[in-house]
Amino acid sequence: MTATKRMKRALVSVYHKEGLDELLMKLHDEGVRFVSTGGTQAFIESLGLPCDAVEDLTGYPSILGGRVKTLHPKVFGGILARRENDTDKAQLVEYDIPEIDLVIVDLYPFEETAASGAGEQDIIEKIDIGGISLIRAAAKNYKDVAIVASKTQYLPLMHILEEKGAETSLEDRRWFAKEAFAVSSGYDTAIFRYFDGREDSAFRAAVNNPMHLRYGENPHQKAQFFGAFEEMFDQIHGKEISYNNLLDIDAAVSLIDEFDELTFAILKHNNACGIASRGSVLEAWKDALAGDPVSAFGGILATNVAINREVAEEINKIFFEVIIAPDYDTDALDVLMQKKNRIILIRKEYGGSPTQYRSLLNGVLVQEKDLSIQAERELEAMTVKSPDAREVEDLLFANKLVKHSKSNAITLVKNRQLCASGVGQTSRVDALKQAIEKAHSFGFDLSGAVMASDAFFPFPDCVEIAGKAGITAIIQPGGSVNDKLSTDYCNEHGLAMVKTGVRHFKH
Repeated sequence: MTATKRMKRALVSVYHKEGLDELLMKLHDEGVRFVSTGGTQAFIESLGLPCDAVEDLTGYPSILGGRVKTLHPKVFGGILARRENDTDKAQLVEYDIPEIDLVIVDLYPFEETAASGAGEQDIIEKIDIGGISLIRAAAKNYKDVAIVASKTQYLPLMHILEEKGAETSLEDRRWFAKEAFAVSSGYDTAIFRYFDGREDSAFRAAVNNPMHLRYGENPHQKAQFFGAFEEMFDQIHGKEISYNNLLDIDAAVSLIDEFDELTFAILKHNNACGIASRGSVLEAWKDALAGDPVSAFGGILATNVAINREVAEEINKIFFEVIIAPDYDTDALDVLMQKKNRIILIRKEYGGSPTQYRSLLNGVLVQEKDLSIQAERELEAMTVKSPDAREVEDLLFANKLVKHSKSNAITLVKNRQLCASGVGQTSRVDALKQAIEKAHSFGFDLSGAVMASDAFFPFPDCVEIAGKAGITAIIQPGGSVNDKLSTDYCNEHGLAMVKTGVRHFKH
């Protein structure tokens, strides 16, 4: 078998024609003949290039409103015929079927139509039949046929034409076949997910153009990100984003999205080490930093308001990896861009996915995102004493934080400022002790502070420790068979405790 093949005839049938003209002109210059249908044929001829009609080849017109145009043995026989197979070659001669050496085709915009909110009939009509069949046929016979299944592959083909003329190697054709099956599998995945809705009856995912990361969680691990990062952020400065940066960015935006009021957060290893809601962005930054100025080193900063120069100058005093904001004043960027590696992101409006995925063992875990967050009306008093208005505000603030902290987790809050948290501990008691010790080390007075726990208290030890530290109000899911033990202690010592009925584990 000869590995190098010359392209003599090309079937061209595309929906998107942007960038096609230059490629067609080059193919024509190399002596390649064209066969096409409808609008694509008219486009080719508008360039002054000769083109045979598929209808003349098959002897049938386009029928059923354009649903059937290329589905014919004289088309698919020319694509699928094995050039080194004597029987195939004889049948081509017998039935007067010309060989087709190159297929340039794309698919109806199904995903775009479905996302546009179009009616179901319009969406169904964008399920491509002929195009997907041509892609699969040409890719299957890659030993003899080259397939260009997307306008993103025009440039690679142009490079081949410029380097080799109308000759393709087996390696070239196999690469195009691989890319073609990526297109077809992604297309079918989108159609399946449309019909499946939210049933999750099977796991299907298809994402193109991965972001190649510097390395994975550690330098010896390779990593890629499959997703449209640019749909959520504009990176306007800084080095390439890393695997760990992405984990922290995800945690940061998930946390900051919980707050409608002006809020500034600092995260480290996916956990908030400082966060505060204030009347100005400068105050919010200073009080967030006060929560843990040590851990803030090398952290991720996120806020839900624009950054001005005054704030930028304060922020610039510490080293941090990433900053995320909806906008930046021009003079603020002059300050922030002084560090060449600092990653500066502008947050865009983006709905996000309601589903989370996680690979483990030999499969994938799929779950709904924890989008539950409790309002004041949902709090249920567990004690004789009820929290006052300021304490309720802090309890709700603390509950949002504990939801986004690694379990076991405790958060201590006072005046809408994180005083300290204990996260990722095997014991809730240890998490609380860690938080209290940390708060004291940074000079916080916990008298009048509140505490949030991501899960219930099976024993009263945590409320006892909290009460002795000066904490006056507690929020927790409730639901332990021993809730009464914690409630009795709170009643005896004048603490207020409310339950949400919702656990917020995070691993």
